[in-house]
Amino acid sequence: MSTGVLSVRLPHDIKARLDTLASSTGRPAAFYVRQAVTQHLADLEYAYALRSEAEAIRRGEVPARPLEDVAADLGLD
Repeated sequence: MSTGVLSVRLPHDIKARLDTLASSTGRPAAFYVRQAVTQHLADLEYAYALRSEAEAIRRGEVPARPLEDVAADLGLD
């Protein structure tokens, strides 16, 4: 696996927690940083994609249907 280097500044309290975790488990702090990024990156990508789509809908760039129509199609009226 090819890797790249990323420098991250963390508040002292978070860095201390990360160092404590790394020390207590014998794993490098970078392992936990990679794990956190990997686990949360998809959530962040999804959230920002939704936000972008919502903004496009508000600008009228993406077709939308009224909630009443969707509810009726689903038999929720």
